[in-house]
Amino acid sequence: MTEDNKSDQAKIPKGRVSRFASLGGMASKIAGNVLANGISELAKGNRPKVKDLLLTPSNLIKVADQLAQMRGAAMKVGQLISMDAGDILPSELSDILARLRADAKSMPEKELIELLTHEWGEDWRSQFIQFSVKPIAAASIGQVHKVITQDLERLAIKIQYPGIRQTIDSDVDNVATLIKISGLLPSDIDIKPLLKEAKLQLKDEADYILEGQRIEQYAQVIEDNPIFVMPKVNREFSNENILAMTFLDGEPIESFIDASQETRNFLVENLFKLFFRELFECQLVQTDPNFANYQYDQESGKIVLLDFGATREYSEEMALGYRKLMSAGYSRNKQQLEDAVFEIGLLKVGLPKNVKELILDICMDACEPLNFEGEYNFAESQLALRMRDKSMSLGYDKSYAHTPPINCIFLHRKLGGLFLLAIKLKASVNIRSLFNAYLI
Repeated sequence: MTEDNKSDQAKIPKGRVSRFASLGGMASKIAGNVLANGISELAKGNRPKVKDLLLTPSNLIKVADQLAQMRGAAMKVGQLISMDAGDILPSELSDILARLRADAKSMPEKELIELLTHEWGEDWRSQFIQFSVKPIAAASIGQVHKVITQDLERLAIKIQYPGIRQTIDSDVDNVATLIKISGLLPSDIDIKPLLKEAKLQLKDEADYILEGQRIEQYAQVIEDNPIFVMPKVNREFSNENILAMTFLDGEPIESFIDASQETRNFLVENLFKLFFRELFECQLVQTDPNFANYQYDQESGKIVLLDFGATREYSEEMALGYRKLMSAGYSRNKQQLEDAVFEIGLLKVGLPKNVKELILDICMDACEPLNFEGEYNFAESQLALRMRDKSMSLGYDKSYAHTPPINCIFLHRKLGGLFLLAIKLKASVNIRSLFNAYLI
């Protein structure tokens, strides 16, 4: 094995104590940097904020590297941060955090072979013509290998890291503790409901039997649609720790940044069409906003959909609430918007007037592509920055301590991810016309 291959691998700390020690060691290094940088700034006569001292390139490198080695829920939290930041952070910081989406450490070869022997038996190699021990992708919960069976079937084998399922609760609690003591969140915000739902969601994502069922369930969303293709489950090689699926050709969708304008518009337009169908027609939404979940096969002209661990069901009532909200944004009817926001649960009775107005303003801003006549130019839009600023202002307003329904949060993450992808691809799409069929 080459040194380069070894650098892509790392043994996963499994016990709660060892995983907390990993986070604690990272926290100690960051604290040292904060102290040193703080003293330096004070010496210059500046009064730096703790948040500014925390979010430095050197600190983010330490966070990215440590979470990439730990994988699991700890890394998932870092990925969520990177998706939220997207193109809003300075490019240097965004690039560092993006490593968590693309460059997770894979299992050491010896550990991989031991795991496969345990899952498939001693003679597992005889079932394949080709099985490369080097994964084609490594993520927070598992890694993926491309294989060819004796029947000449190409499969993508998703293998879960050992012990990851058992670390979810402690990882979420440990990372939440570090975030809270960092001062990045106001002390009076109750994040317990979010942490509970985060644990449940991560456990669902770590349940490969459930993901296999989701894949089969989601197939109805794209049935009769020639634009999309998704894998099929191979049950012979699948169990709770391994998910075997048909291998599909395609290139990462974000790599088409230099493709023709027509191609980029085609990709984004069809992904927004898919989102509207997911929510308004099927009430089944793949809520993970990671760009890696989309690929494009230029030869066939098909968009490849991957990873269904974060697929969530939505009630007809919530889907209708969002149709009302978007319809109000479409026509810029503020009263209808307020009614819909209350109906969904994004607002509660008793909030100060200024807070309520800010929330409604954010919701109306989010509907900007819907009320724009013609093609909406995502590349030239400053909407993401405006919403970021208003949302941060809201988050640090102590009079607002309201946690929206968890299904809303996951839905907003999905929609936000689509918006960031549209910005990255510099697409121009008539979102208003795509929504016409759902207008109330």
